[in-house]
Amino acid sequence: MPSLFRLQVQKLAALTGHRDCVYTLAGDPDKAAFYSAGADGMVAVWDIDKPERDGELVAKVENSVYALQYLPTRNLLLIGHNYQGIQAIDLAEKKLVFATPLPPVAIFDLAYSEARQRLYVALGDGTLAVLRAADFKVEKLLRLSDKSLRCLALHEERNELAVGGSDTLVRILDADSLALKHTLEGATNSVFTAAYSPDGRYLLTAGRDAHLRVWEVERQYAEYQYIVAHMFTINHIAFSPDGTYFATCSMDKSIKLWDAETFRLLRVIDRARHAGHGTSVNKLFWSGRQNRLVSCSDDRSLAVWELLVAPPAL
Repeated sequence: MPSLFRLQVQKLAALTGHRDCVYTLAGDPDKAAFYSAGADGMVAVWDIDKPERDGELVAKVENSVYALQYLPTRNLLLIGHNYQGIQAIDLAEKKLVFATPLPPVAIFDLAYSEARQRLYVALGDGTLAVLRAADFKVEKLLRLSDKSLRCLALHEERNELAVGGSDTLVRILDADSLALKHTLEGATNSVFTAAYSPDGRYLLTAGRDAHLRVWEVERQYAEYQYIVAHMFTINHIAFSPDGTYFATCSMDKSIKLWDAETFRLLRVIDRARHAGHGTSVNKLFWSGRQNRLVSCSDDRSLAVWELLVAPPAL
């Protein structure tokens, strides 16, 4: 895309119905349905093509939910039910089909490997739980840190799992053996989010220190770039399905859109400019359908944004 072209943003809808902070989003970029959950224990489904519609309740759990994972090949929604474990909802039958107890701590992130038929779970006591996909039984509990594991990112082609934690480290594990391959240092506080670029060239990490770090995968995860990206904690990084852009969201109430090739800032979405969120923006879901981005916040709402590439003004 020529640099003269501008990424334009339009707010399509504010989605309400949650009764407390909304912490997480999940879905398939190619499908209309996406899912939200948060502090109220409510798990809801929404339609990206019809954002004016109200959401529908999928499940109600006892405690808060920080992590969701949608499995399109099985039409299952996995819920990280804090202090309880993993619950799997069959969306066609609208019923609970699996429930796996885990240590009674917070569940911060989930990563699913289709190739390895495994679910990886980041726990608040520093444990990585590995569940086999067939029945979601626990295959292994591996204590990696004495502080919380906060985020996971999977590189299927390289068979590598990135694990970020509150001990400031990002560990790169062999996804099969769970052997430690690399330890990435540099963050000065908790690492809350990690994402591999769709082409697999880079790993992006960020967290409480508000800095975005770019690691070059083929060079043994050498640090490629370092960006002071937000004023406060960066909660999440999400790439567009086509790999052209990525977005970051923060406790500073803003969403920022970036060029995935140059790492140049393209757009800031906030309350003043776009009627954005009024409190911390916690998670993003980037749909491939009409290039729409969904955000959720401590303000109890979700927002749907349409992103358009506009030619320069004459």
